[in-house]
Amino acid sequence: MPPARWPEVVPTGVLLAAGRGRRFDPAGVRNKLLQQLPGGDLVVLASARRLLACVPRVVAVVPPHDGGVADALRALGCEVTVCAQADSGMGASLVHAIGQSLRDALPAGGWLVALGDMPFVQDATLAALRDAVAPAAAAGTIAVPVYAGRRGNPVAFGARHLDALLALGGDQGARGLLAAHAVTEVAVDDPGILRDIDTPSDLVL
Repeated sequence: MPPARWPEVVPTGVLLAAGRGRRFDPAGVRNKLLQQLPGGDLVVLASARRLLACVPRVVAVVPPHDGGVADALRALGCEVTVCAQADSGMGASLVHAIGQSLRDALPAGGWLVALGDMPFVQDATLAALRDAVAPAAAAGTIAVPVYAGRRGNPVAFGARHLDALLALGGDQGARGLLAAHAVTEVAVDDPGILRDIDTPSDLVL
């Protein structure tokens, strides 16, 4: 459940759900995001629910012909946008989602970028990343979660990184930004930051 009162400044959530998941099903028949987890929820909806409970606005990016991902996310309360260039890589999807988030105004709290195929990230991790970039003084912060000495996802970006985010492209994603800028590491007790759904065996808890 979302908090009764949001912090004064909150990042915009971005859910990247535009990958084709070829490792999960090379034939492209089964969309990994629409597979059921042991509890019965769909992978992408479990990821989206956690993000929606952490921030009041989530922009979800999907590819054309997504097999029903957009409808499911829209029914859950996400703002859904279709990226025609999704197949060119995660960078294109991220740029598209950031651009969509600017329709009304620059999100003063930055962006909390989560992946649709990572449903095991804990609520406390999302909240810690949100709070790391939300204050005005943290507008230039990039925050990443760290578990057992390893960085994972999601990643939060302060608002000052807008131009760098919009300059991304292809399959670069945000790795270049993390290499080029100072990063705040947020220690978490959450192996879910390292777990994505790549193969059918990954669906098992």
